[in-house]
Amino acid sequence: MWKEAAAEALPEVEFRAPVDATALAEAVRRLGRDLPAQLTALLMETDGIVGEYGTDVVWSLDRILEQNLLFRSPDTFPDLYMPFDPLLFFGDNGGGDQFAFVLTPERPDIFVWDHEDDSRLWAARELKDYLHRSLAGDGDWYR
Repeated sequence: MWKEAAAEALPEVEFRAPVDATALAEAVRRLGRDLPAQLTALLMETDGIVGEYGTDVVWSLDRILEQNLLFRSPDTFPDLYMPFDPLLFFGDNGGGDQFAFVLTPERPDIFVWDHEDDSRLWAARELKDYLHRSLAGDGDWYR
């Protein structure tokens, strides 16, 4: 389902081998919370999605884990940005802005974090909508 939705928006989209259940369980353990159901289902089909110009529209599970642990580290950005705890980052636009699910309160919407001004703005209704918008649009489709 997820690969078809992505390919519908951009036929040249690139996929990776799916993530296995053991790797997902380890990521959940290290993050200390479940991944959103839509993201889990996508990762079980493909470990990330690469759009035009090599943009990681959906990161690999390893990068999701790495980036979210980094952003939650108390030594990383304590005085620069609002807390990232309510967000789960999973992709970017290739220019520094990152896309995230809101975990608290839990909702299917996708938000974009602008790295220049620390704003967090609505970008898509849910993951399928995000895939369509991000793969079919230009680099700043969410503005």
